[in-house]
Amino acid sequence: MMSSKNHIKNFGATDSSVSEIETPQEGTMTASPNLFPGDEAREGDTSSIALQNKSFLPPMPKAVVALAGADLNCDLDARQAFLEDGGSTVSTCFRVANILHTHAHFSEAAAFYLRAMQLHSGNPTEFPSVYTLLQVRLLCLLKSGQDIADEELERLRSLHIPYANYINGIRLAWRQNNLRGALEKIGSAYDEFHTGEEADWQILQIAKRIEPSLFTPDRQEEGKRIPSALYMYWDNNPPPEIQNNFDLHSTLPGMPLKIFNKDEAQEWLYDIYGVEARNLFLQMRHPAEAADFLRLHVTQTLGGWWLDADLRVSGSEALKKMISEPAQNAFFLTDNGMVHNDFYGTVPNSEIVSDALLSVYRNCYLFPNLYIAFKTGPGPLTRALNRMAHKSLNGLRPTQTIAIYDQHDFKKIIEEFDTPYKHSLPNWQNV
Repeated sequence: MMSSKNHIKNFGATDSSVSEIETPQEGTMTASPNLFPGDEAREGDTSSIALQNKSFLPPMPKAVVALAGADLNCDLDARQAFLEDGGSTVSTCFRVANILHTHAHFSEAAAFYLRAMQLHSGNPTEFPSVYTLLQVRLLCLLKSGQDIADEELERLRSLHIPYANYINGIRLAWRQNNLRGALEKIGSAYDEFHTGEEADWQILQIAKRIEPSLFTPDRQEEGKRIPSALYMYWDNNPPPEIQNNFDLHSTLPGMPLKIFNKDEAQEWLYDIYGVEARNLFLQMRHPAEAADFLRLHVTQTLGGWWLDADLRVSGSEALKKMISEPAQNAFFLTDNGMVHNDFYGTVPNSEIVSDALLSVYRNCYLFPNLYIAFKTGPGPLTRALNRMAHKSLNGLRPTQTIAIYDQHDFKKIIEEFDTPYKHSLPNWQNV
């Protein structure tokens, strides 16, 4: 069964914190571009979306440009959202800003986040809060290549100290390349966001660049390797292309395959983890969410490799790399820095998966309607790696070896194939 894997790539941490005040619309989230300053995208780059829109948009009236201090000629979607009420409400300006942010028009997005702040009542129960708007405004200014005013950062600090620490840390990393100082400043500010929001993958991008690595233990436990075992899931009645994929992987030499269906999965969870785990599994809103929940429990107990049913090991060389993997935990990052949960390997009792499971249970109880990728998907694993980096920075080194590979490495081992079922079954992203 497919997971809520790297389809998260256009979503980020721009609209909510974990407080009850910030999540009256639990599960709602906004989009945020999968960009990291210093890589391929900078303010002024024109995405294909922007180019398409600019080719036929009539000019935006000057009065509209002056209203928010930003020109919407760059983005048709943002302009249409603005025209719904002329940018007269917090919700519209927030929506316009999020669209601009998604499409990498960072300066314009920052202006509309500011406009939303100006329209805000100041009531702490009004969603989004002023400090959420200010946090993401400052992040967009940094993404645009601009610096941020100390006065704005201090205002954010007066409203929400962890958010200010997060922005200050991002500033240190992007403007001064002070990676260790950035993580020290950020501290555990990621805990103010839902697991998997943009803050998680921005912080992990910083953490993995620090040398010597924060993910290297002081002493390696000898002889403990990722078991040569492969696990997959499909709830029931797999379509032909999925059954063919199961048949293919059942023949891999040296890599025994175990396929779970829904009935077997719930009984296994009940037997190993108890009635609580089984009940939560059965409450999952979509088969992809159920697969997310199951995989962490399976690999934590048995160790080995998890592979989604819509992926395949690319060949004999890929199989050799899996069998010979020297690390005790092997994770792959998407291009925007999220952890692939559709393919990874761990030893039993992984300290990373253990932490991820804590986040999953917390999300299930506190935020049952949260976006699946944040609740049970890549988010908890990304958060677990950030938590490990934070502890390591404070002298609590990991006890297991951890390898963090990139999307290029992922593509050398794993390939997707045509899956017609995706065009007929409900999409997990719409849950």
